[in-house]
Amino acid sequence: MWLTQLLMAMVRLLVGANPRWLGSRPNEAQRIYFANHSSHIDTVALWSALPPKLRSKTRPVAAADYWQHGRIRRLIAIQGLNVVFVERKNREAGKNPLDPLKDALALGDSLIIFPEGTRHAQALPEPFKAGLFHLALAFPDVELIPVYLDNLHRSLPKGSFFPVPLLCTVRFGPILPRIEDEAKDDFLIRARQAMVDLA
Repeated sequence: MWLTQLLMAMVRLLVGANPRWLGSRPNEAQRIYFANHSSHIDTVALWSALPPKLRSKTRPVAAADYWQHGRIRRLIAIQGLNVVFVERKNREAGKNPLDPLKDALALGDSLIIFPEGTRHAQALPEPFKAGLFHLALAFPDVELIPVYLDNLHRSLPKGSFFPVPLLCTVRFGPILPRIEDEAKDDFLIRARQAMVDLA
C-alpha cells in the first residue's frame, strides 16, 4: 500500500534503520520481536528493517489511547502498519489487555512489542512489564527475538515533534531460549538482559 511505502521511505531517509542480524536470521517462523522503546519512530524503524515477506505477517502492538487519537494516527496505525491495539486505559471490567495479542498469535501472526510499556528517552531499557512473560507462557512454540534500536532515543525522543536525522541500527539478537518452570521475574530480567547485550 502507498502509505506503508511512504512511511518506510521517510524512516529510511531520516534514520536509515539498517538491520543487523546477530545470532539469528530472518525466517518465516512465528516470532515475537521485543524491543526497547524510546521514540515514536521505533515501530516503523523495526518493521521496515524486516524483509518484505516477514513484514507482511508481522504486526506491531500499539497503545489504543495514542494511536486511535486523531485521523492521521489512526490511518497510519490501521492502513499503514496493521497494528494490534492494546488498551492501556478505559479497560472493560474482566477483559485481559493481552487478549488482542493472543488472538493475533493464534491466527499465526508475528508481533512487535515493547515490554517497557511506554517510551523512555534513554539508551537502555527500563524493567519489563509482565506481558511478554504471559505471551511466552501461552505460546511456547513462538520464537522470542530481542531487538535493540540504536540511536532512536536521540532522533525523536519523547516530547519531540520533529526527528533529527541520525543513523539508526536495528540489531536482532539470538532467539531467547525457554527455561522450563522459570519464574516470571527471572524471565523478565533475562529477557531484558538479552536486549541490553545488543546495546
